[in-house]
Amino acid sequence: MDHCLTRRAALGAALAFTACAAIAQGGYPDHPLRIVVPQPAGGGFDFVARTLADRLGKQLGQPVVVENRPGSGTVVGTDLVAKASADGYTLLLGSVSNLALNMGMYRNLPYDSLRDFEPLGLAVAYSYTLMARKDLPQATLKEVIGYAKANPKKLNYASAGNGSGQHVIAAALWHAAGVELTHVPYRGAQAAYQDLIGGRVDLFFDLSSTARTQIDAGTVRALAVSGAARIPTQPDIPTIAQTGAAPLELESWFGLFAPAKTPPAILERLRAELARVIAMPEVTETFRKAGGKPLALSVADTRALVQKDVERWSRTVRELDIRPE
Repeated sequence: MDHCLTRRAALGAALAFTACAAIAQGGYPDHPLRIVVPQPAGGGFDFVARTLADRLGKQLGQPVVVENRPGSGTVVGTDLVAKASADGYTLLLGSVSNLALNMGMYRNLPYDSLRDFEPLGLAVAYSYTLMARKDLPQATLKEVIGYAKANPKKLNYASAGNGSGQHVIAAALWHAAGVELTHVPYRGAQAAYQDLIGGRVDLFFDLSSTARTQIDAGTVRALAVSGAARIPTQPDIPTIAQTGAAPLELESWFGLFAPAKTPPAILERLRAELARVIAMPEVTETFRKAGGKPLALSVADTRALVQKDVERWSRTVRELDIRPE
């Protein structure tokens, strides 16, 4: 038995050495890569993945294909990468949603965000924007909180589904403010927008990048953003803390992750090329125009941020007793 284990260990070391040697000889990558997006096309995950993919492919000299693999919230696509071959050809578009919130929401999550993934780099962070139907009598978040305290569960708020980022940030805000609102979960943000614009729900948090379209069109009214600072492209919208409603902050970062056992030389190559892409002026400008905050973190700082948010938000989700549908 010990002999077999020794042979397996030797084989694993040999494969890792072969992969590193291939990189040194210019052999990696020698065929297309894929970035798995655990949500449907068209959302915040997809936007970041497609912004990075083409440019990363040019840096690596091989196409980088975006593959949308939704299912069970974000679990199916995320787990696919956790169990993929650790050869540098299958990467994950990771966020607070699938790596931090899911850790607190699912009792039997098939992956561990800190154990099963190796961060390559975080590209951008987005706050969430709280929007109200345009004819809601309460004109500010402070007025909403005041009305909700006097009228428990009279106001309602939409989300893109139980346990979504839109749900968690709203539930955390109402909890911190000591008020009760009625949760109305939808299957995705698009359906939530339809009812918010139609006046059938009162409030909805969404990523600021996608909320901006409706705010600029005047179909909804913005009340607050969840980040630590106002968004430069929408400076009239206060932060949650600035409204006095609660000392609450949440920004959802997005970046690329590889399976945990990916050889160090491949990780180093991917991190270097991704860092070059993230630093490109056209990339940072694309993210800024969409209301995002471009990120440029070291590997150590990236690890620290991911670990902090996994621990913080998984704990918050458990405390709020948020469960998947």
